[in-house]
Amino acid sequence: MRPAARPAPEGPEVSVAMVMAGARMGGAEAFYERICIALHRAGERVLPVIRTEPGRAGRLRAGGLEPVELCFGGPLDLLTRPRLGRILRGFAPRVTMTWMTRATRHAPRGSWVHVGRLGGYYDLRNFRRCDHLAGNTRGMVDWILDQNQGWTRDRVHLLPNFVTDFAAAAPAAETATLVALGRLHPNKGFDVLLRALALLPPATTLALAGEGPERAALEALAAELGIAARVRFLGWRQDAGALLKAADVFVCPSRSEPLGNVVIEAWSATRPVVAAAAEGPRELIADGADGLLVPKEDAAALAGAIGALLADPARAARLAQAGRARFERDFAEAAVVARWRDFLATVTR
Repeated sequence: MRPAARPAPEGPEVSVAMVMAGARMGGAEAFYERICIALHRAGERVLPVIRTEPGRAGRLRAGGLEPVELCFGGPLDLLTRPRLGRILRGFAPRVTMTWMTRATRHAPRGSWVHVGRLGGYYDLRNFRRCDHLAGNTRGMVDWILDQNQGWTRDRVHLLPNFVTDFAAAAPAAETATLVALGRLHPNKGFDVLLRALALLPPATTLALAGEGPERAALEALAAELGIAARVRFLGWRQDAGALLKAADVFVCPSRSEPLGNVVIEAWSATRPVVAAAAEGPRELIADGADGLLVPKEDAAALAGAIGALLADPARAARLAQAGRARFERDFAEAAVVARWRDFLATVTR
């Protein structure tokens, strides 16, 4: 059943509380920081509420915000919800947006409009108390509507991401033929990328920026394949633009990738993209026009697409320029922030 409409508080601005209980690093977490700061810069009243994380808190403060840090623990955490309730009532937002499942579970009811922001294909039962849902791809919006859990088209919205424009980034010192970015997790398919690298000429190198539970397994696989000297595991980095600028091709080998912020980042840096046809890249990329798509889990196909671009720099440059045009049209900050502001105003009318 659709929740009853709530009267919007008086006042010209749309005050919004952004509640995020995510990991230290990640695509959704990085975008959370960018959109909070961008909305604040655009004149909205924004309260970031985050899981305790000094780095994120520092970046939000540097952007002019005053984040609140809470525990956001597991089932035995009985304190975060009442504390969050007091914080929200004191801030009196017109909209509270909870990012992903953990933050949504902890969110109390209140006089605000509650928007659940999905960054993946989550269990929708965790979002039943939300008034609206927002997904960052058309495929995700359609998936929500197809679940037959009472969500209607007027309550499910497409809110795209934007990424930092890396056009002016200076190349990093760590040059490599290929670059890949992301959490070292099985979903990201970096094992497939290593197997593809083993099929490419010995001069082909890879810079892999990210950290996670698969690091030891990936290092062992690189050694087993005889390519350890051709792979640099860089850990988490804050200079993605510089790393992209220092490489010839960006590769996204994910088994599961609901959006693919990294694809958009590569486009912004004018780098050609080769990606496995996971959900997000398949929606983003026009195969052969602004990037290349290959089947998931197919190291030989991935190597073939990468090798074809390395052997044809003119084609690689055309794909890179087309990707840059897509970024400017659909994923630059100004256009996306305007869409978010329109959404916030619409759901509070």
